Amino acid sequence: MTDLHRVIVGYDGSDFSMQALDWAMDECELRELPLTVTHAWRWPYGKAPEEARLHLRKAAEHVLHHGADCARSCSTITDITADLFEGSAGERLVELSAGADLVVIGSRGLGAVARSVVGSVTAYVAAHAHAPVIIVRGAGPIPVPADPGPVVLGLSPATPDEALEFAFGEAALRRLPLVVTHAVHLQAMAWGTAMAPVPDVESLIRAGQEGMRERLTPWCERYPEVQADPRAVVATAKEALRAASADASLVVVGAARARHRSGHLGTVVRAMVESAACPVAVVAVPAVRPQEEVDDRTSSAPEG
Repeated sequence: MTDLHRVIVGYDGSDFSMQALDWAMDECELRELPLTVTHAWRWPYGKAPEEARLHLRKAAEHVLHHGADCARSCSTITDITADLFEGSAGERLVELSAGADLVVIGSRGLGAVARSVVGSVTAYVAAHAHAPVIIVRGAGPIPVPADPGPVVLGLSPATPDEALEFAFGEAALRRLPLVVTHAVHLQAMAWGTAMAPVPDVESLIRAGQEGMRERLTPWCERYPEVQADPRAVVATAKEALRAASADASLVVVGAARARHRSGHLGTVVRAMVESAACPVAVVAVPAVRPQEEVDDRTSSAPEG
């Protein structure tokens, strides 16, 4: 099955996956793309009679078809594929992401215990996917606000262009303003003989704003319909984005991956995945594409 130019959504029948399905349907309708609803199952008890395994598979099929039927009855999407997979949910979502435009998954966001169960899949997909991943946070169905908040983009010198493109594109699709947040973090000063100079906060803010304007100018020209509001905030990046997420419709964070180190999420990205007050889009730039990884492994010989 080809998944080129599709939206992929993970569905397990929970309220949290219903949230993800709602968001994925919106993305498909806004982007005019097909939808793939995927559900993974596995037998967790070791060896078992085939009849027992078939019973669990039937239950998994029921869950999957419920999600696909909901999408068919509640949206205008004409191309909806149901994908049943025996194995790891995280690995299947990453596999399907290879040619997709977007992956959407749910997240409990209810603390360390919940994260260890549900968030393990969320973190794995966010760290390994080959397409942007939206983690739809919160409990229960998403209420449709009469006055939706802006799209928020966390911007630093390391933010990849792909994250800017996604944030501007999402704001344009949803006809929302874009708040671009840059954290001006003041280093803590230690008492002692070698005192650090008192930072010139105003100068740091001005420098941050100037850097933001320079970085944003080509994207504002490309998306003139998007009202971009750059804000330099004196805080850590995690604090600034957590605060901005309180009134946002979506927070977008970029994650640059070093070659051969895909699978690593930085502290800011992980903090947003675990604690943002709204859905979070993780736009990571793989060091190499899946086929390039294969080519690299087959063409490289160990040095020595």
